[in-house]
Amino acid sequence: MKDEYGIVLDFLENGHPSGRSQPIAQIIGEQFMNLLEVVVRKEIRLKLEDRVYIGEGLRKDVQFIKGRIQLHELSGNAKSELEYVLEKLIKKNESKFIEFFNTAEPINSRMHTLELLPGVGKKHMWEILDERERKKFESFEDLKKRVSLLPDPERMVVKRIKEELSGTTKRYLFIQAPKENKEYY
Repeated sequence: MKDEYGIVLDFLENGHPSGRSQPIAQIIGEQFMNLLEVVVRKEIRLKLEDRVYIGEGLRKDVQFIKGRIQLHELSGNAKSELEYVLEKLIKKNESKFIEFFNTAEPINSRMHTLELLPGVGKKHMWEILDERERKKFESFEDLKKRVSLLPDPERMVVKRIKEELSGTTKRYLFIQAPKENKEYY
């Protein structure tokens, strides 16, 4: 699954210190949250949080996509920007994430998918399941109101996405599972 648009996490005008001198941007895909490194057209100067087209066909700002990168390959600036950008993407796509809370299923007889979220144990899981049986959740605010003492669901999703981006998890809820090769083209 390829993203059509990405959000700039960092722009390295002269590229990596150890690599070729070409303008590079590290971005996160808007929909599938792929971390990518792209070569930017020479005449373009990107800013943090710029939205750039990375889909098929002619790209105005991006010359080509170098490939996927992992969380540990992000620059310091990109790492510090990531959480803020994730929060904005989650707010922008709130219905997609609320749908997760409304439809998450058991993994096996001992564990539920909801329990993969940081801060959700058996007690919160059962409360979420009971409440969604009565009525589907409509927003993060609705979820917070109806499930007592639930940690901030948006923060839980941010933490989970960062965990998935780090590659330290076996199950992927919100991002595409990384492939062995880094190709994205």
